[in-house]
Amino acid sequence: MKEKYIVDKSLKDIHIGHYIHLKVIENKIDINRICNFFDLREEDIIKFYESEDIATSDLLRWCKLLNYDFFRIYTGHLILYSPPCKNPNMPPSELPAFKKNIYTQEVIDYLLELITKQKKSIPEVLER
Repeated sequence: MKEKYIVDKSLKDIHIGHYIHLKVIENKIDINRICNFFDLREEDIIKFYESEDIATSDLLRWCKLLNYDFFRIYTGHLILYSPPCKNPNMPPSELPAFKKNIYTQEVIDYLLELITKQKKSIPEVLER
């Protein structure tokens, strides 16, 4: 049974369950293998497919099972849609610091155009 999903090619709205189900279909992974991997029933796996949000520990397991980095979808969203973070009054953090505004608006618009006109796929854009 092959289901059709509408995938937001701009990465603006992420329904991670749909992306996971698409990858399961692409990889032709048997539902029994998935159930055994997660030690869950088929109904519980279907709930993953219907979920817009998934716990990071579960998402990490999906990444391993399907050999695909679903976290990059969120990273792509942050790169394209997160506002620059410049607040000089913020105390220093012990967490690693990342530059959010490494791309200009023109580059972001160009990348979105490549994706929406289907000249490049999301994984191709994120990889480059």
